[in-house]
Amino acid sequence: MSTPSSAALAGKVALVSGASSGIGEATAVALGRAGASVALGARRKDRLDALAERLRGEGVTVLALELDVTDEAACQAAVARTRSELGGLDVLVNNAGVMLLGPIVDADTEDWRRMVNTNVLGLMYLTHAAVPGMLEQGSGEIVNISSVAGRQARVGAGVYNASKWAVNAFSESLRQEVTAKGVRISLVEPGAVATELVDHITHPGAKQGAEKMRESMRELQSEDIANAILYVVTQPAHVAINEVLIRPTDQVR
Repeated sequence: MSTPSSAALAGKVALVSGASSGIGEATAVALGRAGASVALGARRKDRLDALAERLRGEGVTVLALELDVTDEAACQAAVARTRSELGGLDVLVNNAGVMLLGPIVDADTEDWRRMVNTNVLGLMYLTHAAVPGMLEQGSGEIVNISSVAGRQARVGAGVYNASKWAVNAFSESLRQEVTAKGVRISLVEPGAVATELVDHITHPGAKQGAEKMRESMRELQSEDIANAILYVVTQPAHVAINEVLIRPTDQVR
């Protein structure tokens, strides 16, 4: 992949959810360094403020938004503030998500609700808030962060798999609905990435298994995914990169 210039997104406005760490943080940095003004959305305001200060120090125009994507009204407000305070919205990166692995039998169903509410409904709410304005302006990019888990179901990941399959289906249906109107929909599906996702797993056995898997390979870094996202959103208007599957070289499945 060629490297976009530092001004590739000059004049553009991006909103990134889950921007307080990991892929979201790295993506916000990459988009800002490519010239975009960036709205940072996440629940951890202290981390957002620290990232915003760092980006402003690099000359990036930044808006920090305390955002829980499971709150539909908050998603609508985040998009409205981005448009009013940064002057528009050209790129939405739906990155917020949780990976609460564990068996289906005897599961803690609160983990299920958290995954569906964040990974699926949160992504849908933010998209629903953003897409009308993009259609009105006749352009826009929505990048949905899915996973290799959206392609391959595995024991111990059933509901996480289901949430990511939902993201893939929703994205493709929306793509067909809006692509001829100038709005591009893209899926980025990472394999194993060195982020905080594993740390949040509540099932001891599933967490141990995920940690063992991490130790068995050279994981992707958040910046690897951010670079892929930047490549997707800097294509000429007639080019749509609809799907990017990116795994560590060492990852077999």
